[in-house]
Amino acid sequence: MNVNATLTPDDLARACADAMWKEDDASKGLGMQIVEIGPGRATLSMTVRPEMVNGQRIAHGGFIFTLADSTFAFACNTHNERAVAAQCHVTFIRPGKLGDVLVASAREISRSGRSGIYDVQVTAGDVVIAEFRGHSRTIGGAWLPAATIK
Repeated sequence: MNVNATLTPDDLARACADAMWKEDDASKGLGMQIVEIGPGRATLSMTVRPEMVNGQRIAHGGFIFTLADSTFAFACNTHNERAVAAQCHVTFIRPGKLGDVLVASAREISRSGRSGIYDVQVTAGDVVIAEFRGHSRTIGGAWLPAATIK
């Protein structure tokens, strides 16, 4: 049975995200939550906790990057092809603060062959705090083998 032929694109994206989430201890451990998933897109959130602020008493950039990177990962794995980051770039625009609920939204810009490009915007309320661009590469394998779909 062809998984891609039996599920709608939205259902396929959600099933891939569910399979990936089961194995994603890093995102879960940082308190991230999946807000929305669709083909080539994902939105995740994370609250800035005390252990996530740096000596300036603002959100450590590494945690903001990690939220953006996880969101990118979920977006580029929505097509039932396992994908990883080939390279990423982040620009920090404004600081995140203790208690902020950060929301990262990723969208697919391009997908061709084994490569993809995704943009992620991280916000705190209505304020954009970071912009991230990730380049993905498929590595072979699927999240949902045909044998698991009934």
